[in-house]
Amino acid sequence: MKIESVEQAVSYMRLIITNVERIIVGKKYAVSLVVSTLMCRGHVLIEDVPGVGKTSLVAALARSVNGSFKRIQFTPDIMPSDITGYSAFSPKTGEFEYRPGAVMSQFVLADEINRTSPKTQSSLLEVMEENQVTVDGTTHKVPSPFMVLATQNPVEYLGTYALPEAQLDRFFMKISLGYPNSAEESKMLDRFKGRNPLDELKPVVTGENVTDIQAIAEKIYADPEINKFIINVTSFTRAHEDVQLGASPRASICLYKAAQAWALYEGRDYVIPDDVIQMTPHVLGHRILMKQEANIKKVTVDDVLKDALRHAIAEISPQ
Repeated sequence: MKIESVEQAVSYMRLIITNVERIIVGKKYAVSLVVSTLMCRGHVLIEDVPGVGKTSLVAALARSVNGSFKRIQFTPDIMPSDITGYSAFSPKTGEFEYRPGAVMSQFVLADEINRTSPKTQSSLLEVMEENQVTVDGTTHKVPSPFMVLATQNPVEYLGTYALPEAQLDRFFMKISLGYPNSAEESKMLDRFKGRNPLDELKPVVTGENVTDIQAIAEKIYADPEINKFIINVTSFTRAHEDVQLGASPRASICLYKAAQAWALYEGRDYVIPDDVIQMTPHVLGHRILMKQEANIKKVTVDDVLKDALRHAIAEISPQ
C-alpha cells in the first residue's frame, strides 16, 4: 500500500519504532531519532561503551523494514576494497568484473568504525554523500533506501582513531544509548532468557513504505522564519570565541531536514521552533570543534549550543 498522508506516515514510523523496541528496551527516544534520520535519508553515528545494544539496534531496524543488511567489523587491517568492492579478472569473460563490497546493502553497520585507519574510514565518504561507489573509474549505485549506521567506542578507549571532521560531517546525527535503568535491565533479562528475540523479529513495513515516508517528510512545511532560526543557530557557532570549527552549511541543511522529520513524527505537517531546538544537539554536536583554550575555561559543545539556541530564540521573540 502506498503511503500518501501524514497520518499514515506517522503510523508507520511508530510501527517501526515499536518493533525495534521489542529488542532495545527503554530507549524509545534514541530509536525515534534513528528512524527520523532514516526518513531524512541520513546516516547515524552511535557512540557508546560496548554492550549497550548498538549492534542489536541496527539489526532490529533492518529487519523491521525488511531491508538487506551487512555488517562490517572495522579493524586496523581492513582495506577500503573490503567496503567498496573491487574489480577482478574473470577467465570466463576475459574481462574485469566488479565484485561488490559490504557497502552494497540497504543497511550497513560499520561496527567500531574508529578502530580502523583514517584511510579506510574515508572509503565511506562517497557512498554516504552520493549513494554510490566508484571502483576503477566505474560508478555503482547502492540500493534504496540506503543507510549507514556506524558505532564507535569513546575515543578515550585504547586502540581507537578519532574520526576526521570530514567524516563526522557526513553523519546526519550522533546519538548515544547509555545504560538501562534497573527496571529496564530486568525486563531485558526476561526477554533474553531463551532464544535471542532478534531471531524472531518480523518486518512491519517495506522498503517502498520507507521511500514513501521519505517523500512525505521532504514536504513538511517550514516557514521562512524557521530558516532564519536555523541560520541564527549555526552562524552563532561559527562566530563563537571558543569554537575552532563551527557548524557547516551542510549542518544547516541537516538541521532543517531533521526538524521536518521530527515534526512528522510528532504528527504535524509543519515545523515549529521546538522541532529545531529538539534536534540541535544531535545534529550539530558532533560537527563542532572546540579550541584548546575552551578546555581550560571548561566551555563545552553543549554550552555553545545552549548559547546558540538562546540567541536564536531571542531573535524571534517579540520585543
